[in-house]
Amino acid sequence: MKFAMSYSFGKDSAFALYKMIQLGHEPVCLITTINEENDRTWFHGINADLIQRCACALKLPVILSPCNRKTYGAAFEEAIIKSVEMGAECCAFGDMDIEGHLDWNKERCKTAGVECAVPLWGINRERAVLDEIELGFSAIIKCIEKKYLDKEFLGKKLDKILVEKIRNTGADVCGENGEYHTFVTDGPIFSRPVQITIGDVIDFGTHAVVDIQ
Repeated sequence: MKFAMSYSFGKDSAFALYKMIQLGHEPVCLITTINEENDRTWFHGINADLIQRCACALKLPVILSPCNRKTYGAAFEEAIIKSVEMGAECCAFGDMDIEGHLDWNKERCKTAGVECAVPLWGINRERAVLDEIELGFSAIIKCIEKKYLDKEFLGKKLDKILVEKIRNTGADVCGENGEYHTFVTDGPIFSRPVQITIGDVIDFGTHAVVDIQ
């Protein structure tokens, strides 16, 4: 089946893309939502240059979907419809076990007239993050919610030692509740690594991010 991938540039969407390919499905494009206020991806804060360099490394075109909080769902549906014109029969997502997210995904796909795929659904959260590390995905912690994690985690590569440190804070090791977000620079689905420079830490009150160029 040909599919579009809802792609945040984080570890779980990269792992879901890998899983779909392993299951024999063919990706036709990535779909990425862009926050109209800052021209960066929602939640992960990836800029336009990194988006394009990652898409090139993945050898996939990317459909950019600018939106705000009110137009997010409708904009995503429009992006899925554009992917259908590229041959997509399905849209895949990296969600694991949050029912509200699954319901949202299914509704967007239903409205756009495609199937919904969630290849990571039901997987143990810790098993997922360990599998991602063992498969060779290189994920940098890009954003943290400060009530869960300290700024010292920003810019660090996710490995088994760091997973243990996250566990010791009491946070979910996979970050599935929003404790942290990552940016993936390499892995088994990449044709080449994406070269980056770790910049300054920016504090947004409840959250903090590291600027990656």
